[in-house]
Amino acid sequence: MAAPALLSLSPAVSRHPHLLFSHTHSPRHPRFTPLAASSSPSPSPSPSPSPAAGGGVFLSPSALSQLDALAAFRYEHAFPHGSLTVRALTPADDAEADVLVRLLASSFSEDVRWAPAQRYAQLLAFVIRRYLYERRGLAPHAAVLVGFYKPDAAEEGEEGEDDGDEGEMACTAEVSLDAVGAPGAPPTPTPPLEFPYICNMTVKTSLRRRGIGKQLLKACEDLVVKMGAKTRVYLHCRIIDEVPFNMYIKAGYDIVQTDSILVWLSLQKRKHLMRKELPQVSVGSETLEF
Repeated sequence: MAAPALLSLSPAVSRHPHLLFSHTHSPRHPRFTPLAASSSPSPSPSPSPSPAAGGGVFLSPSALSQLDALAAFRYEHAFPHGSLTVRALTPADDAEADVLVRLLASSFSEDVRWAPAQRYAQLLAFVIRRYLYERRGLAPHAAVLVGFYKPDAAEEGEEGEDDGDEGEMACTAEVSLDAVGAPGAPPTPTPPLEFPYICNMTVKTSLRRRGIGKQLLKACEDLVVKMGAKTRVYLHCRIIDEVPFNMYIKAGYDIVQTDSILVWLSLQKRKHLMRKELPQVSVGSETLEF
């Protein structure tokens, strides 16, 4: 496994999500960075900012419009047991980013057998925080989605980490919308970088098996359509992850390619590359059905 300072997260939602270390992305096109300060560690090198930009770069009108659409994005779903709201993580969400770092670190450390889980989670938290800072800087070409769950009145007595009025952070996923936002070294089989790619999906352990993962996947697809990206969406799923695989199949994803058995030589699990063609939605349509 490569040096942990070069991080790319796992491709699939599973009971025990995995992290995959690889080189971060260096896009060939100019990177648009949100004009917002952050207390996170310094990002990777990017185009020199304008003195008036306050640490960012000037955005084109189309990029500004897409950023507005991303900031306004909301996906909501009501369960019999509660409600889920999914939105994009913004540069101003420092508190939410800290909760997200802990969620990802704890999720991965559950499946670690060769290191003390707590100490490894601390290491992962440092690496993931830097990774998320860079990925947020790729907006509107990529987005980190976070989902907040609120139980209904009958379940309010359950323990959980309350995150203000939004509720408890329950899940997360990352969506790359085009080649600029694509991971620099995606897992194999390699998806075409110019198409949307969903990765790093996970649901908090205490909230699994409630249908949250299914709705998170729908939220990712909803974002792809609302951001005007290409409607052919790719994702990876490990062969051993039967529950996520069945979820993807039921959602309309098909296997495009499967890893060669030789990937075992690099200590990785074999994966399926899966693809779905999202329904075309006419301009001005307010109802999206997936």
